[in-house]
Order: sequence, then structure tokens, then C-alpha cells
Amino acid sequence: MERSKENYKWWVVAMLWLVCFFNYADRQSIFSVFPLLESELKLNDVQLGLAGASFMWMYALFGPIAGWMGDRFSRKGLILGALVFWSLVTAATGLAHNLWQLTLCRALGGLGEAFYFPASMSLISDYHAGATRSRAMSVHQSSVYAGTIGGGACAGWLAEHFGWRPMFAGFGLAGILVAALLLGLLREPARGAAEGRMQDKAPRQPIALVVARLLASRTVVVLIVAFIGANFVAMVFLTWMPSYLHRTFGMNLSMAGLNATAWLQTASVAGVLTGGVLADRLASKRGGARAFTQAIGLACGVPFLFLTGRTASIPVLVAAMAFFGYFKGLYDANIFASLYDVVSVEVRAAAAGLLNSLGWLGAGFAPVLVAAASRRFGMSACLSATSAIYLCCALLLIGAARSGRTS
Repeated sequence: MERSKENYKWWVVAMLWLVCFFNYADRQSIFSVFPLLESELKLNDVQLGLAGASFMWMYALFGPIAGWMGDRFSRKGLILGALVFWSLVTAATGLAHNLWQLTLCRALGGLGEAFYFPASMSLISDYHAGATRSRAMSVHQSSVYAGTIGGGACAGWLAEHFGWRPMFAGFGLAGILVAALLLGLLREPARGAAEGRMQDKAPRQPIALVVARLLASRTVVVLIVAFIGANFVAMVFLTWMPSYLHRTFGMNLSMAGLNATAWLQTASVAGVLTGGVLADRLASKRGGARAFTQAIGLACGVPFLFLTGRTASIPVLVAAMAFFGYFKGLYDANIFASLYDVVSVEVRAAAAGLLNSLGWLGAGFAPVLVAAASRRFGMSACLSATSAIYLCCALLLIGAARSGRTS
């Protein structure tokens, strides 16, 4: 029986890995077809950036609500319901004929996807205690990179061969099939089960009180600020790297979509798995270990971020993106695990929702700000400038880890 439970808790990670794969494949797919949208819908870079940002702003707006609901309702229901909703919206994106329709579809996609991470991270935390939590969440995090690669490369290839409208329909249908598959396989655990502090539901506190309680923690605030910065940098690369490679290096859409994601995200898989193992081992010996692991990742990524916008050599660019991706993975492995070190069981989904909300609110400005700044300074300079953001966030996390407040 114990062996069966041990196996199932990793099957839960595998099932949620599949859902998260489509979460990121669906959101990344649009960036690989920006040149087609620009041509067919007569859109400029700022308008495309606005459409991309609408996803993140809606995602941020509903993050606290999604987290608050995740502490009160079935997380399985929220996860699978959200998957069906955002898959339908992804399919509907193929029907867009102008900027406002495209922006509306992206915004509704952000609304649906806002409900995934708070519920899924809370659910994983109730299957995995501190001894395996970073590893479980790091394995789950690898789906972010796989989905980003799959979404970027497949979207470019499908759009070139079948058109961008059928591409969106295909992505949407695949997500609905996954939801049907997992309906009978995914089980809802008792809250606090991993720590042996079972409870049926969270205390019925108003959402404003829950948010205020979370923000009263200095460490929670530091983790959120670092996440805002790291997310801003990530969105710059996810949004504009395919177009940068297409325009600057003359790659076709499928190659630009593949190269913009494959090297960075594949290396991130190795980094995230390393970060999960390292953090779990360090966490058993000292406080602040997970935040310290994140700080290492951000600090080491600084020189490679700077290099991405400064080189005219494709091999050097690929190497810089790969090293940046690896160290990004060290940070990403502990985004939620470090947060769960300092928040109580009954507000875990709310904490994840707040972190996601504020992190993506800041990231939501990345596509538009970089599009505007690139008109004056050029896209390459904007890519390099993101290294300063990583450095500031690393220093913040080092301070929090040294204080031991994340133990």
C-alpha cells in the first residue's frame, strides 16, 4: 500500500506535467506566427506586443482570485476545467480577423490559465513533503520548457504548412483530449496530507485579508519581487526572440521558432532538475537553501544574458542561450518550493496565485516596453539590458537567504 502511494504521488506529477505542457505550448504558439499575423492582419510590433501582453495582464488580474478559489474548491476540478476553457479559447484564436479579436482571445486565454498553477502547486505540495518537494516541482517545471519548445517549433511548422488558423484549432483540440483522459485518473488529496496536518478546507477568510497576511511577510515580498524581475526577462525572450532570429539572422518561421526556444528551454530542463536535487539536499542542512539556490541561478545567468544581444554569431548566440537557460532552471526549480517554506498549508494556493499575479503583471509590460524601446535602441541592446534585472534580483535573494528567513 505504501509503495502504491509512493508511486502515485509521482504519477500525479506526470499527469500535471502533461497539463502544464499544453499550458505553455498554447501560450507560446502565437509568438512563432507573429510575422504571419503582422502581414495578414496588418499589425505593427507594438500592436503585437499589446496582444501578447493582454494574456499576462488578464492572467495577473485573476491570479489572486484563482489562488483563493484553489484553497476552497476542488483543485482537480479547477485544473481540468481551466484546461478545457483555455483550449477552447486557443482554438477560437484561429478565427481572429483584427487586433481586438486577437487581443480578446489572448486575454481570455490568460483568464483560463490563471487557475492552473495555484491549484496544481497546492495539489503537488499535498503529495510531496519537504524531502521531495523541490524535486517534484522541478520535474513539473520541466514541462514549462518542453511546452515552450513544442509550442514554438510546432506552431511555426504547422503555420508554414497548413496556415496559422488550423494550427490554433489543432492545439485547442489536443488540450481537450488531455482533459478527458485525466478526468478519471487524477485524484484530489486531503489538504496538508504530506505534513500529516489534514484539513478539509481553508478558513473562510476574505480574499483581501489573505493577501494582506501574505504581503506582511518580508520574505514573501522578496520572492515576489524576484519573480517579477525573472518573469519580465523570460517574457522578453519568449515574445521577441523568434522575430529577432527571423529578422536579424534570416531564419524561416519554423527554424526561428525552434532556435528561439529549443536551446534555452532544453538547457533549462537540466538546470531545473539540478536545482530541485540541490535545493532539497541543502534545505535539510540550512535555512534559506531554496532561495539561495535561486540566487545562484540568477547571478550566474547575468553574463550569458548580456551576450545574447551582443553577438553576431549564431553558434555563440546558441551557447549563450543554453547557459542562460541552464541557470534560469536553477531559479525556476524553487519558485513555489521556496514560497511554501514560509506560508502555511491553508493559504498555499492563494500564495501561488498572488505570486503568479504580481509576477505576470510585471511581465505583462515586457512585450510592449521592449517593442517601444527597440525602436530607439535596437532589439539587440534591449536583450542585453535584461542582464541588469537578473543581477538586481540575485542580490535580493542572496540577502533573504543569508538572513535565514526562508527556512
